[in-house]
Amino acid sequence: MQKILIIGATSSIAEATLRLYAHQGAELYLLGRDEEKLETLANDAKIRGAAEAHWAKLDVNDIDQHASVLQTAFSSVGTFDVVLIAHGTLPDQQACQESIHTTLRELNTNAISTVSLLTWLANQMEIQGYGTLAVITSVAGDRGRQSNYVYGAAKGMVSIFLQGLRNRLASKDIQVLDIKPGFVDTPMTAGFKKGPLWAKPQTIAQSIVKAIDKQRDTLYTPFFWRWIMLIIRNIPEFIFKKMKL
Repeated sequence: MQKILIIGATSSIAEATLRLYAHQGAELYLLGRDEEKLETLANDAKIRGAAEAHWAKLDVNDIDQHASVLQTAFSSVGTFDVVLIAHGTLPDQQACQESIHTTLRELNTNAISTVSLLTWLANQMEIQGYGTLAVITSVAGDRGRQSNYVYGAAKGMVSIFLQGLRNRLASKDIQVLDIKPGFVDTPMTAGFKKGPLWAKPQTIAQSIVKAIDKQRDTLYTPFFWRWIMLIIRNIPEFIFKKMKL
């Protein structure tokens, strides 16, 4: 029986992922801000087959509480086979351009809070000697674009941090997975016009579980985003800077 810790469990991708693990009979521990929704998700997970589903409140922006909340989770369950970090916001780029305070708030939510969590979790995983740290970043972190460079900078920071963490923990039998979704149809993107490149959370969740099982290092999901971002990363800067992306 796998033991799974999900941070940001109320997000659409996390919800779809925890349901897959529930069907497998895993023991789940859910962390997030919305206590009512967490309780609902935990009860639903048990109905779907989870061996157990615990939950606790965590405000990821309150870094001072990270250690105590995570320690409680590990003390309650013992060890975790998989930790999935799935929280995040989609900033208003124009608002960030107009306010450094808005920019810093978004960087804290999408990058600094994740680095804080990973620092504690990596040390704990190193002690237990096995496990998977999986983090949802974004294809936006592969190259800065005028339409979302604050968000991209945050996700890019996390991806670089994960690279270093993977290098550090490779000899410890600990998987570090960077999950890079493209466009996903969630409440966070409700205002966007959808097209053929958009995916459902259930599709992303299935690819996450498979990537963890296969001990992958990086996951572009859906798969075609690997090739899209390869092209975007290799556009010469003198051309790229004139593009409206």
